[in-house]
Amino acid sequence: MTTKIHALVDALGNPVRLELSPGQAGDAPYAAVLLADCEAFGVIADKAYDADWLLEGLAGNGSNAVIPSKANRVEQRVIDKNLYADRNKVERYFNKLKQYRRVATRYEKTADSFLAMVYLASSMILLL
Repeated sequence: MTTKIHALVDALGNPVRLELSPGQAGDAPYAAVLLADCEAFGVIADKAYDADWLLEGLAGNGSNAVIPSKANRVEQRVIDKNLYADRNKVERYFNKLKQYRRVATRYEKTADSFLAMVYLASSMILLL
């Protein structure tokens, strides 16, 4: 019944990759799809992306993972809070995206047409 939009944005907050998932699906499995073939110095994400396999994969690629630990993790990781503050760029992107009524209310019935609307709104964001 619901849909999540997963986005990978660059350091300026511009969208790089977009994926859709069912609303009940977890976030971490879609990070692998977003980060495939992506060379990044650092990856900033929220607690939903705290998974051992993802952190190991980022370390193997030479990326610095700035992902806070979940509360149930036995050993809490220390993160750079100044760098984590840049996560607001993806939040600002979603705020701009939700300004497009057709995306915010999801008028499209199929996932493909909804993703097309998200791409169209993202391209408008890039143009402005």
